[in-house]
Amino acid sequence: MAEELKLGPKAQSLLNAVSRFFDGDVQVQFIGNLKSGYVKHDQAQIMQDGKNLFVQINDQTEPDFIATHELLHLLMTLRGFPQVYFPLTTDDDALDEQLRFIGTELFDVIAHFVVYSEQRKHGLVTPQVEQEYIKGVRQTITPEQGKVDPEMILRVVTVLDAMVFFGDKFADNDAVFVQNFPIATEAAKRLYKIITEKPTDSPFSFRRNVVKLFKAFDAQLKGWNLPELHLTDFAMVTSVFSERQLGLKVSQVFKLYHSQLKNKATLTRAYIGFASADDQNSFILAGPTDDKQAEAFIQTAYAKTVKDLFDELKIPYLIR
Repeated sequence: MAEELKLGPKAQSLLNAVSRFFDGDVQVQFIGNLKSGYVKHDQAQIMQDGKNLFVQINDQTEPDFIATHELLHLLMTLRGFPQVYFPLTTDDDALDEQLRFIGTELFDVIAHFVVYSEQRKHGLVTPQVEQEYIKGVRQTITPEQGKVDPEMILRVVTVLDAMVFFGDKFADNDAVFVQNFPIATEAAKRLYKIITEKPTDSPFSFRRNVVKLFKAFDAQLKGWNLPELHLTDFAMVTSVFSERQLGLKVSQVFKLYHSQLKNKATLTRAYIGFASADDQNSFILAGPTDDKQAEAFIQTAYAKTVKDLFDELKIPYLIR
């Protein structure tokens, strides 16, 4: 039976902030009595029931940290940061699930520049939480065996997130990361350098760094002779337009392709709109299945304004 969790004052103030942006009721619920002694992102989930949102926490180790982590992700959504969607299928359920999982994890790594920073500002990242975070890392990934193996993808994502979490203090934990995960740590440092070249401090820079990470992650996998994820194709990321771009023709802002990936809703080959600026999947269209008709369909879409197309498709977008 779920019961309401009593949060500390710092966590309660964040809950109040979320409530101000949300039209319905936002509650934190505590489920079960587990106290694992470590913190991980899967210790809470957000459920929606009509107009009500419930942050459900299933581990008592650090309820304030875990609750505020979910609340800050939610606040970013409510305050107009990009989202990631997975409207396509490869026709392989297991592969789709893996791509959705890694795509979401990489997206969240960028979100955590904002989330962890806010948690630290509010005094919610204590030395104890830092130690429990390390324990959570050890629960998530196993030590390397001196070579690249299938677990390396998860190791790199996990270590990269730890770099965002610890920031300048990451080197203080070299004994854990460099000794147990040397290959993943080296790769994560390369990725971290790429995603910190410019700060994640606006919806536009957030999206830019997500796309940069998707591409850099594939480059790393290719260097290891592992299959690339192609998340710039498979994942759809909310567009962030200037007012000027909204009035431009679709052909001036996007490139449309009749993909081999299928639209999950129709199970027919999807038309994907890639942003010309960064080659990221920004929208999908359902259209004719016949390649002969595809060209005319694409030209019709190209002739519309960006605003008209997105409004017609009811696809959310952001304005900078």
